[in-house]
Amino acid sequence: MPTRKVSKVLGNRDFLAVTPATPARDVAVMMRAAGQGAAVVVDRAGRLLGICTERDLVFRVMAEGRDPGATPVRTVMSSDPQTVRADMLFGHALHLMYEAGVRHMPVVDGFGRPLGIVSSRDALSLEIAHLGRELEQRECIAAIL
Repeated sequence: MPTRKVSKVLGNRDFLAVTPATPARDVAVMMRAAGQGAAVVVDRAGRLLGICTERDLVFRVMAEGRDPGATPVRTVMSSDPQTVRADMLFGHALHLMYEAGVRHMPVVDGFGRPLGIVSSRDALSLEIAHLGRELEQRECIAAIL
């Protein structure tokens, strides 16, 4: 797993990108519909400005009693987040996420445009796939013996 590149983890999956003026409620609705835990916030040129996560919505909107329909995401997003490159090893990206205390990290190209989001859940998915292969191998060995 640590030797797999971030680009392989991302694959061709979609990610959410919103503008800074998007209301927090709309971001939450889009995240729920897409089954995503975060959305990147981009400028008109498509460059990354920030990331809005489930935690941002709960802690900075709901817990503070803000009106989700009237709160633009720019006021609750995590601005200028740490990012990773697609050619980076996923193990390194996980280490950076751990050090930063975050569960989602945007993946950007050389121009600062998002290519996707990696999450701590991606590590679990890879581990489960590895476990499945290991169980299949054990069953094969048991059948032979």
